[in-house]
Amino acid sequence: MTMSAAIDDAPAQHGMIPIATPAQPGAIELGTGRPSDARAPEAWHSEYGSMFARNVSVPTLTPFLPEPATATGTAVIVAPGGGFMSLSMENEGWDVARALADRGVAAFVLKYRLKPTAEGLDDFAVELRTMLAGPRPSERHDPATAVRALDSQIADARAAFALVRSRSSEWRVDPERIGMVGFSAGAMLTVATTLAGEDAKPAFIGDIYGPLTAFEVPHDAPPLFIALAADDGLMASGGFPLVESWHAAGRPVELHFYEKGGHGFGMYPKETTSTDWFGSFVSWMRMHGLLECPDGR
Repeated sequence: MTMSAAIDDAPAQHGMIPIATPAQPGAIELGTGRPSDARAPEAWHSEYGSMFARNVSVPTLTPFLPEPATATGTAVIVAPGGGFMSLSMENEGWDVARALADRGVAAFVLKYRLKPTAEGLDDFAVELRTMLAGPRPSERHDPATAVRALDSQIADARAAFALVRSRSSEWRVDPERIGMVGFSAGAMLTVATTLAGEDAKPAFIGDIYGPLTAFEVPHDAPPLFIALAADDGLMASGGFPLVESWHAAGRPVELHFYEKGGHGFGMYPKETTSTDWFGSFVSWMRMHGLLECPDGR
């Protein structure tokens, strides 16, 4: 079946519909290499009214810059989630970046390399169900193993930080005020980049419904913001070891544990208080002086 024919078909039972690769104006290739075990070309689909990418083998960074008059000098690298099998590019990427840019923060959406998956959506859905039926993310690996498993993705994140710093003057970014926020798997990548990303050195980080496994936290770990819903079937059952380790290390940490919201709420408008996470994140950034304009505006 051709892609165009597949797009015209009725939605499959799993709810994913193949779509043409959307325009990604401004996307910059990071040049960190291609996976040697790639099985299929990059492909996109829609689900829940949002766009997802799969089989990403060429990582990119897409800038969303604020108007010069409102630029604060702060930047955030945004890492969408998807279990390292897909990327929620719209709900956890572009929509977040646009909202940050509207508040004077330069945002950069990281499309990082993924685990190779089947080319067809039906086969991919089987792979996804198998992954979700296994141990919860916080139970799959000890911390050291979890970080080692993300070598390629951490390399992509490091390249993203290096790119933003190399063009910081052009993009009106303070190289000492570049943070990272991730969602689900992207949150795991955010924490891993903080702890094992060497020269990345995020100035602050956001972990949005990511695993909260305990890590050995360095004395100079950046401020950490966490948002999670109590009814998140993937992440909410393991308590808050990451919060405790961050706090025990004497590093700033803030936790928002919402009664309802499920997993993957991102920027979707919902009738739950989890929808307020973004406003709380912005307020937290303001508390840390990250929204103060360099010229005192």
